[in-house]
Amino acid sequence: MAESLPFLRGPDYLKEGWRTILQPGLRRFFIIPLLLNLALFIALIGFGIRQFNLWMTRLMPQLPDWLSFVEWLLWPLFALVVLLVLFFSFSMIANLIASPFYGFLAEKVAEQERGLVSPPTSYRDIALVVPRSLGRELRKIAYYLPRLIALLLLTLIPVINLIASPLLLAFGIWMMAVQYIDYQADNDQVSFIDMLRWMRGQRLLSLGFGLPVYIGMLIPLVNLLVMPAAVAGSTLLWVRERNTRP
Repeated sequence: MAESLPFLRGPDYLKEGWRTILQPGLRRFFIIPLLLNLALFIALIGFGIRQFNLWMTRLMPQLPDWLSFVEWLLWPLFALVVLLVLFFSFSMIANLIASPFYGFLAEKVAEQERGLVSPPTSYRDIALVVPRSLGRELRKIAYYLPRLIALLLLTLIPVINLIASPLLLAFGIWMMAVQYIDYQADNDQVSFIDMLRWMRGQRLLSLGFGLPVYIGMLIPLVNLLVMPAAVAGSTLLWVRERNTRP
C-alpha cells in the first residue's frame, strides 16, 4: 500500500477484507448476519411497497382522470425514497442486529493478523456479548443521529445548503469508517472517544476507507456483502495502522 497516500490505502483495506471473510474459519460470522440482514431487507422492502400501494389506493381516486399519469411519476420517486431510507436506517438496524457476530468476526481477523490463537467461539459466547455489543451500537447511534438531523435541516436552508450538502456527504462517508473501525476498537477496550480521537489523526485514511463502503451501502443487496467485508477490512486497518502510526 502506498505509504505516502493514506487516502488511497483505505479502499485497499476493503478489498483485503472481502478476501479475508471468505476464509473457512470466518464464514459463519459472515453467513449468519448475512441471512439475518437479508430477511430484514426483504421485510423492509415489502413493508414499503405495501404502504405505498395503500397510499396510492387512497390518493388516486381523489385525482381527476387526466392526472392518472401521476402514478407513474410517483413510482421512481418512491424508489429514490426507499433507497435513502434503506441507506440511513437499514445499515443502522442491520448493524445493531448483527453487532455480536461482527464483533467476533473482527476479533478473529485481528487474532489472525496478530498471530494469536484462541479457543473456538460458541454461540453461547456470542450470546454473552450481546448486551455489550448493543450498548456500543447505541453509543454510535447517539453520536450519529443528532449530527445527521442537524445537517439534514441545514440542507433545507437556501444558500447554507450549498455548504451543508457536501458536509452531509462527507459525514456519511466518515460514519461508515466510524461504524466499522469501532468493532475492533471495542474488542481492544478502546473507548469510543479515544477511537474517534485516533481516527481524526488519520482522517484521510479513514475517509479513504469510508468512501467505497458508503458507495457499496447505496446499492441494494450489494450492501449485505459490503458490511462483513468492511468489518474485516476495518479491523486490518485498525491493527496495522494503529501499531505503526500514532
